[in-house]
Amino acid sequence: MPSLTNNAKAQAGNGLNGKTHILTVDLNDSGNHTQATIDGFVQGIAAGNSLANANTKSDAFTVVGIKGAVGDSAITVAVQGTGTPSTTAEEYFANVDVTAVITLDNV
Repeated sequence: MPSLTNNAKAQAGNGLNGKTHILTVDLNDSGNHTQATIDGFVQGIAAGNSLANANTKSDAFTVVGIKGAVGDSAITVAVQGTGTPSTTAEEYFANVDVTAVITLDNV
C-alpha cells in the first residue's frame, strides 16, 4: 500500500497545486468575524479580487480549509495556488486583512 508521503507531492493528476499557504486572517478594526466577513474573504481570494488596488488583479486561490468561526477575532485559512497571497490591508474584502502567511511548497 503506498504511503501518503510518497503521493503528497504536487504532480499532474493528484489535485494539489504547487503551493499551500496557511493564512492568519483578522479584521482591520480588531473586531470579531461575522459570517459576511468570512464569506466575503473566501469569495475575494478565490476570485483574485484586489480591493486595495482596484486597477489590478491579485492571484486567485482555492480555499481548502478554514479553522475558526463567526465570533473569532482571527481565523486560519489554508489556500492553494501558484502565486503568493497579498498582505496588503483589505486586499480581498473590506475590513479583512491577511496578517501572516506560511508557505509550503509542493505539498
